Amino acid sequence: MFAHPVLIADIGGTNSRFALATTPGKDPVIVNRLQTKDFSDPESAIRIVLAGMKDKPRSAMMCVAGPVVDKRAHLTNASWTIDGPKLAKLFGFESGLLLNDFEAQALSLPVLRPEWLKQIGEAAPALNAGPQVILGPGTGLGIGALLTIDGRYIPVSSESCHIDFGPVGREEEAFWPHMERVLGRVTTESVMSGPGLVRVHRARLLAKGQSMPPETGVEIVNAALANPNSEERATVNAYIRIIARFAGDIAITFTASGGVTLAGGILPRIASMIDKGAFRQAFEAKEPVDGLTRRIITRLLMEPDAVLYGMAAIAGGPDRYAIDYKARNWI
Repeated sequence: MFAHPVLIADIGGTNSRFALATTPGKDPVIVNRLQTKDFSDPESAIRIVLAGMKDKPRSAMMCVAGPVVDKRAHLTNASWTIDGPKLAKLFGFESGLLLNDFEAQALSLPVLRPEWLKQIGEAAPALNAGPQVILGPGTGLGIGALLTIDGRYIPVSSESCHIDFGPVGREEEAFWPHMERVLGRVTTESVMSGPGLVRVHRARLLAKGQSMPPETGVEIVNAALANPNSEERATVNAYIRIIARFAGDIAITFTASGGVTLAGGILPRIASMIDKGAFRQAFEAKEPVDGLTRRIITRLLMEPDAVLYGMAAIAGGPDRYAIDYKARNWI
């Protein structure tokens, strides 16, 4: 179905990563990492990638940080529009597939390697055949789930990153009125994305009658790492607890007995600041179903290129994945 070599791409609002799957069943070769903002459109970026390749791809598989509709997707947090049939015609691909980024992340769960993962909290039952969930903050917030039926993997994409979101507990209730609204709303993505970390920090300081210095998310993280008694560290702690409780919400939404995997560009950078006990407490506090959350394993994915390996596995063995290839193939 996907003639090799296959161009594999993970296209996000900040980074676009490219790999080449040369042979079915083999690991992909990472060929390029680009800044999305440096290019006006995906075609320009792909030309740069292909110019450096000795073996030209015959097919393509891409995941995109945005909803996929009719083989096309517009990035939620960048200006690119990815048009699968247009790319196939322009670059001569024999076939192609476009996935939502966390649909692809979910499909990658079966190929994750132990060395890529850090468990959060006490040991829980091993991953089983139950539903699995993956979510992670980056430029935006991604969420996906994976089911396994008769040995085939079924992805469940989600746009629950855009649902309304509210505070829990006195600390959050104190600063929540100061949370910046995005398009008139406070949503899960507006709070838990990279920009969301800055919004939480500003809201916390405003609640204390303080103004926020012009800090970026990176600067907040660096200050938090440097001084555990700083306001920045308190903000990061609050931010992690918010992510933990939302992860618990998604876990019970899907009855994710197979486990919850956290990914994205932010959490690996602040992994050393995750208090495992506090994380699990926020994750598990779901009465009357806290007995369920206590049995659900939580783990952090540290490998940023894992989804490229996952898509290479799809290209090499598409029959294992329950995807409507006939409707979604670019050709």
